[in-house]
Amino acid sequence: MSAMQKALEASEKLIGTEVGVSNWITVDQAMIDQFAETTQDTQWIHVDPERAAAESPFGGTIAHGFLTLSLASRFAYDCFSMLPGQVMGVNYGMNKLRFLKPVRAGARLRGRFTLQAVRPRGTEKMMRENLLTIEIEGEETPALIAEWLGLAVFED
Repeated sequence: MSAMQKALEASEKLIGTEVGVSNWITVDQAMIDQFAETTQDTQWIHVDPERAAAESPFGGTIAHGFLTLSLASRFAYDCFSMLPGQVMGVNYGMNKLRFLKPVRAGARLRGRFTLQAVRPRGTEKMMRENLLTIEIEGEETPALIAEWLGLAVFED
C-alpha cells in the first residue's frame, strides 16, 4: 500500500473530528499597519487609531479581514506536520469563507481545524477539506469560518 493510500485510510477515520487547535497570536496595531502597507489598503478603520476610536462603530482600529485569513497558514503550522511519505503540502483554496466578527487591534486569535473530507487526487495526492474556525479570545462569535482545501503530495 502506498504512503498516500495509508494516509487516506488513516484520515478517513478522522472525518468529523477536530484535528488541531493552534496557539494564540496577538493581532496588534503594528501587525495591522504592516499588512496595510503591504496590501496598500490603508483605510482609516485599520490604520488611524484616534479616528477609528472617535468615528467607527468598533471603538478603535480593526484588522483587515484578509489579515485574519492570512493567519490561517500560521495556525496550520501550529497544528499539522507532514504525513509519512508526504513531500509537500499545497494550499488549494477555499470553498466557503465568511467574516463573522471584526478583530480589534490587540485581540488574540487562534485556529481550530475540523476535518470534513478527504479524497485521492490520482496516485500521489490527497485532498483534505478542513473547516477552519478562527476564534477571538473572549468572544462567542468567531472572526471567520472557512472550508479550506489542502493538497498533500506524496512520493510515488
